Amino acid sequence: MPKLTALLCAIIISATAISQNTVSGVMNDGTEKKPLKNAVVALLTAKDSVLYRFTRSAADGSFTLKNIKPGAYILMTTHPFFGDLLDNIDVKDTDVKLGTVALLSKTKLLQEVIVKSGSPIKIKGDTTVYTADSFKVSANANVEELLKKLPGIQVDKNGEIKAMGEKVEKILVDGEEFFGDDPGMAVKNLRADAVKEVQVFNKKSEQAEFTGIDDGKTQKTINLKLKEDKKKGYFGKIDAAGGPVKSIDPRYNTNLMFSNFKGKRKLSAFLLNGNTGQDGLSWQDREKFGGENDDVSMSMDEDGGMMFMWRGGTSDDEPYINTENGFIKNTNAGLQYNNRWNDKQTFNLSPKYQSQIYTNEKNGFTQFQLGDSAINTNDRTFTDVNRSNFKTSASYDVKLDSNNSIKFTAKANFYHTESAETRNAVTTGNNGKVKNTSNTYRQTESDKQAFTASVLFKHKFNKARRTLSLNTDWNLLNTDGNNFLISNNEDVFSGTILKIDQQKLTDKTTQKVSARAVYTEPLSKLYSLSYNSGLNDQITYSYNNLTGKYDIEVDSLSNNFDQRITVNKPGFKISYGGKKVKFNFGSGFGLTNFDFTDRTFNKDYDRNFTNFFPAALLTYNYKSNHSLRFNYNGNTTQPTLNQLQPLRDNNDFFNQYIGNPDLKQSFSNNFNLSHNAYNFLKDLWMYQSINVRTVSNSITNNRIINTSNGKTTTQPVNTDGNISLNFYSGIGFKLKK
Repeated sequence: MPKLTALLCAIIISATAISQNTVSGVMNDGTEKKPLKNAVVALLTAKDSVLYRFTRSAADGSFTLKNIKPGAYILMTTHPFFGDLLDNIDVKDTDVKLGTVALLSKTKLLQEVIVKSGSPIKIKGDTTVYTADSFKVSANANVEELLKKLPGIQVDKNGEIKAMGEKVEKILVDGEEFFGDDPGMAVKNLRADAVKEVQVFNKKSEQAEFTGIDDGKTQKTINLKLKEDKKKGYFGKIDAAGGPVKSIDPRYNTNLMFSNFKGKRKLSAFLLNGNTGQDGLSWQDREKFGGENDDVSMSMDEDGGMMFMWRGGTSDDEPYINTENGFIKNTNAGLQYNNRWNDKQTFNLSPKYQSQIYTNEKNGFTQFQLGDSAINTNDRTFTDVNRSNFKTSASYDVKLDSNNSIKFTAKANFYHTESAETRNAVTTGNNGKVKNTSNTYRQTESDKQAFTASVLFKHKFNKARRTLSLNTDWNLLNTDGNNFLISNNEDVFSGTILKIDQQKLTDKTTQKVSARAVYTEPLSKLYSLSYNSGLNDQITYSYNNLTGKYDIEVDSLSNNFDQRITVNKPGFKISYGGKKVKFNFGSGFGLTNFDFTDRTFNKDYDRNFTNFFPAALLTYNYKSNHSLRFNYNGNTTQPTLNQLQPLRDNNDFFNQYIGNPDLKQSFSNNFNLSHNAYNFLKDLWMYQSINVRTVSNSITNNRIINTSNGKTTTQPVNTDGNISLNFYSGIGFKLKK
């Protein structure tokens, strides 16, 4: 019995000695090399990951796990501010001393995390992101070809881009404008292999981005994010084509593009040269340089914004040019420089030059229906134009501090035009009997200078959404013209023939200065002041056979007219922006003063107008990429200098135009209801829009037609009861191959 008892005691003592192994060490901050207290240290069985022992590290970082049986374990450490550590250890017949166990902080670990996604399309909120390399294009393809491959984006034959059914109005490169507002410059001249991502989103207005209050005004925008290696080197392209064409000059076209990107500095240049009709003009340039005869007007929208517009006026002597017809020899060159320093200063400079030689032969037919009778005019026109322009724009944006910024913008455009036009016309009645004939030759030489400058100051108060912005704009347009008119006009009804041989000298200046202040609380208050002035001095001389000079002044075709328009407009607006519903509404009123002086006849015209400008906008995003929008606004449009000046235009003797100094400003009410939807999975898009517009005191041309000889006299007048309604809709989807 004593022997058995002694044996059992020996076994128990031996088992106890075996079970008293320890695992110890010191927890340490791997970055700062300091002891780490309160870290949890646990042992899990390696076989089934069951918790076996645990403890916490002391103030000096030390820890000890006692009574550990021999075996395989998993050591696990955890701490709220440090990454977990997992390690395999084996406990045998001796204690395990781990020494210093270093842990890395979670902030350090997150800096090292790189997330990669192989998805070709990602949606982040309202932004759709395409990974460019996921879509195969041909070697040396440009961005336009890449866009045609992306679901939801369409590029038509004229280069117009639509994304999710909406027209793309801006193309940015790394968030910055590229060659101004012309989307075609970026997509046609940047290489597709330089693009990392194509981002599509609705860009908010500059005011909304600043205040944080969504005003509902957006522009569909594409941002081309470049690859990092493309920001540190050179790239470009050269396209050249040519070939003979029967009976006309050989056709040729050359496009050169060069870019040098280095970090946030971008330098690009292009040269387009050819005679295939490619002119490189954006729609804004076509309106100002390649469009119809130029005149200047000012309109005021519901936000108090003043729009300084060039638009058609029938009394200008420059011929109409349609760059889609005729033959054009074109040289178009430009330079783009953009740089950003310290994320506080941004500078953008974009000078451009263009030269065009244009010839065209056009046959026309015009018919006026007068009751049961008609007056028909057949004409043939030969046009030769040689014109050039130099345009430059610059902007400098400075963030003074976290709450204040100021932006300076300036543009200077210079245009020169030389043209010659020959027109032969015959007017007949519906019985085919000739009423009049006209043979006209016009020669024009004109120079125009257009200057704009603006300063925008923005301030954010400490209180959220409380902001103040101050904006001032100055616009000036000068036109100098030297025109010759030679025509032979026969009134068959009376048997009279009138010959005209005249020289017209034009000196026209139109200027506008405006200031605007906007304060948000988020209750928006705005005030604007605008001063618009114009001076048109036109003198017409007839040819003097005695002196051989143009020195006989024609009183009925000469006039010196001075125009001054002053507009004051206070207003307010309330805005709300939710996830699905956004709306704003408000009102303003405008106090307008017309002060005109006819210096030739020493006559003054002084009138005052008061207008109210209620406005409302409601946007409902009922699901992703599906929206319904209602918009209402009112705006005034001032008559142009050509419409006001009582000056007769006799460029076409049997179709004359005369201004009306008694014109009033017009006021329009505009209603719009639109719907846009895009199904990303089916690549199906659709849109619908209905617009209703009513205009009071609409400026409309009144025509008086002499039925005996077919002579027409046109004069602008104010009319009421003008209502227009239009509806448009579209649907698009991709067909399976």
